[in-house]
Amino acid sequence: MVHVADAMSVIGKEQFRVTRPYIFCHMMTSLDGKIMGNYMNHPAAAEAGEAFYRIAFGEKPYYRHQGWLSGRVTTDDNFTFYEKPALEENALPVPDGDFAAQPDFGMYYVSIDPAGRLGWKDAVLHYETTTAHVIEVLTARASNTYKSFLRRLGISYIIAGEETLDATLALQKLRALFHINTLMLGGGAVLNWSFIQAGLCDEVSVVIAPCADGSASAQTLFMEKPGISDDTAAGFTLLEAKSLPGSAVWLRYKVERQGIPQG
Repeated sequence: MVHVADAMSVIGKEQFRVTRPYIFCHMMTSLDGKIMGNYMNHPAAAEAGEAFYRIAFGEKPYYRHQGWLSGRVTTDDNFTFYEKPALEENALPVPDGDFAAQPDFGMYYVSIDPAGRLGWKDAVLHYETTTAHVIEVLTARASNTYKSFLRRLGISYIIAGEETLDATLALQKLRALFHINTLMLGGGAVLNWSFIQAGLCDEVSVVIAPCADGSASAQTLFMEKPGISDDTAAGFTLLEAKSLPGSAVWLRYKVERQGIPQG
């Protein structure tokens, strides 16, 4: 395990320029654009789900990325299941800055968790045939006890922002400290849209399952959230459209930069 001084915060982004990873948002949706819901249990979604995984994580992945990133709720829904972290209230102070426990692991699962709330049990995550080391993206709001908890488990973390997430700084650190040159953005809807609006997403990859459930409340591919993003429209240019087995479709779009700040 290696303690890494928070060089980017100390030096400042004006003096420390690191190119962020290439970012593609890769999701499976229903025909009506939902990223979760009852449609996922329909038999028609099975082959689309297999294609979604094969494109990103199969034996011959299309993007050959070094990690994927999701928000706290998506992480709880899929991996930590709303468990509480096992904190030690009398934990000794941890060193300032970032903590790179496994800087050369090769595949990472990155979770945006500004205040430090996720109840991890292990530093390694298993997703079907994929094994990844966990990286937590925290802000200065995260407590010493939570950072101590992560260190006990051998989970890496980076600090990006004071009260709110500094996504650009987080991405720069992921590339500099963990050699992540290509990163998959994997939801939820609010995180996806905030990255689009911030100019931090280069490509959108969508596998559309040939089914729907008509839900009025399930998350769609992109959703705005007051204080984080708004409903200003963004444009996309089609890169590829491919028919897949089982009547699914794979669409790839370049994110247009007109009117979007550069990440």
